[in-house]
Amino acid sequence: MTIQRIDAGPILSEAVVHGGVVYLAGQVSTGGAREVGGQTREVLAAVDALLARAGTDKTRILRAQVYLADMADYNGMNAVWEQWAAPGQAPARATVQAALAKPQWKVEIVVTAALPDAPGAKSSPAPAAPGRRARGAG
Repeated sequence: MTIQRIDAGPILSEAVVHGGVVYLAGQVSTGGAREVGGQTREVLAAVDALLARAGTDKTRILRAQVYLADMADYNGMNAVWEQWAAPGQAPARATVQAALAKPQWKVEIVVTAALPDAPGAKSSPAPAAPGRRARGAG
């Protein structure tokens, strides 16, 4: 199987495609937004663009890892996430507080997504299981 690297640099690739899966590097704000809502919008736009370059989209995200510099920004990030996420297509997600590489960064998001199996293939939501976690707990 081949490995495709998107925007490969000396220390990382922005995305790597292998075995029907695309792995994105952590995406951070590059547009100068100062508040978490603006940074989250910029990051999610970068995620959308990289997924499109790899041949997939946000409806095929398998897992997302959200890193916040301050958990006090959780609700602000989550409000933007909920507007962006495709209804019924929420990925598995974890959100943690972490010291990010630059002090101006408030949010970093890493995603793993599936490539379509065939042209026009879409994922479908499974029925909700009993004992499901509260909405917004990830």
